[in-house]
Amino acid sequence: MRPRLPLPPPLAREAAKFGTVGAFGFLVNVAVFNLCAQLLGVEPLLSGVLATGTAITANYFGNRHWTYRDRDKGRQRREAALFALFSCAGLVLENAALAVSHYGLGFTSALADNLAKNVIGLGIASAFRFWSYRTWVFKEHEPERARPAHSPADAL
Repeated sequence: MRPRLPLPPPLAREAAKFGTVGAFGFLVNVAVFNLCAQLLGVEPLLSGVLATGTAITANYFGNRHWTYRDRDKGRQRREAALFALFSCAGLVLENAALAVSHYGLGFTSALADNLAKNVIGLGIASAFRFWSYRTWVFKEHEPERARPAHSPADAL
């Protein structure tokens, strides 16, 4: 008896690709956040927003052209707008964890900021993004409905 996978193979492949793109985005996010906050002295929340925005841009191209390359491309403006909307919602989730930790709880060290933003916040935001992107942004092709041979439309 074969071991049962937690996800069906197509969804497991999709999740693996999404995770790979996300891992690259994570590296971009952490690098830009620490460059801004630690080296340039930019305020932590602004550093977080700049880092997340940069990673979102990289992730869009990775997901559009690799993870979801077989999905419907007929409405790319709509897709980009929805991607931006859900990405901004994820940006709020991700950076809210940083804001609560840094400003609300007073954990202001570089380690605390990185844990709050890049572990807790990014974990919550990534789960939300995976669900929203696959559900609303990169939708599967809808099969065309076959018309009956003699439909009322033929009479027109």
